[in-house]
Amino acid sequence: MLEHLPRDTSESFVVCDFNYAYYPTPWHYHPEYEIVLVTESEGTRFIGDSITPFQVGDLALIGPNLPHMYRNSDRYYHTDSKLRARSLVVHFLEDSFGNQALQLPEMQHIQALLQRSKSGLEFLGNANGTISNLLNEIVGLSGFKRWLKLMEVLDAMASCGEDEYRYISSAGIAEHHETDEERLYEVFAYVGAHFREQVTLEQAAALAKMTPSSFSRYFKYRTRKTFSAFLLEQRVGHAAKLLMQTDRSVGEICYDSGFNNLSNFNRHFKAMYRMQPREFRKQVHLIKN
Repeated sequence: MLEHLPRDTSESFVVCDFNYAYYPTPWHYHPEYEIVLVTESEGTRFIGDSITPFQVGDLALIGPNLPHMYRNSDRYYHTDSKLRARSLVVHFLEDSFGNQALQLPEMQHIQALLQRSKSGLEFLGNANGTISNLLNEIVGLSGFKRWLKLMEVLDAMASCGEDEYRYISSAGIAEHHETDEERLYEVFAYVGAHFREQVTLEQAAALAKMTPSSFSRYFKYRTRKTFSAFLLEQRVGHAAKLLMQTDRSVGEICYDSGFNNLSNFNRHFKAMYRMQPREFRKQVHLIKN
């Protein structure tokens, strides 16, 4: 099935530090490239037509629409289990680098890497250690510094020797389900255009041609977020962008982002960015200066 990880409106790619009792994602695919670094747990990895064990340190670059799943060992599913399944995951598109950037001479080795990733790549030895360290650094960064670190990760992957990586799957295993993609696209496009207004679950369900209860389960299964959480992220992300790029007052930004009162806006903004909007703007200005 198609999976989607909505990205913050202020960034061009997604970075997640997942922490679960066991990996919940089913056999799935998506149009984004995906980097997966397993930081805790073990089990079986399914990528394309490859089925192999994985453990801590397993590092893979999975090309677009290549179906995959990480399934933990049986002991992770016991009700009394204290085990954790953790991984660092990065989702990005070619558009994350900017229009035509991959055509630059300096980017040809990365373009070749992305082409190889259509069969999936796993990284070994010293290269694995170097790339893993860079991925651990990317989690604590944001904005331009995070984007630069992604470029470092891809440069390190593209510069590996032939004995430091290997292909995972046969070619030609890509998936593409138009119905799933159209459903989500319609919902994302509508929210992107109307998040300043009152957007209801019923409206989104109607766009997907589903009942509200079915759509609620469907949306959470594919995005790992409730629809209300997704809508909230769009509003807060838009507010963060305005705080970074304009001198408009916090009150103006609050209402322009779809919030009805300032205290509610401040509460949700702090929950997402761990600081109040004014402090966020102050930190951005310090970085720029």
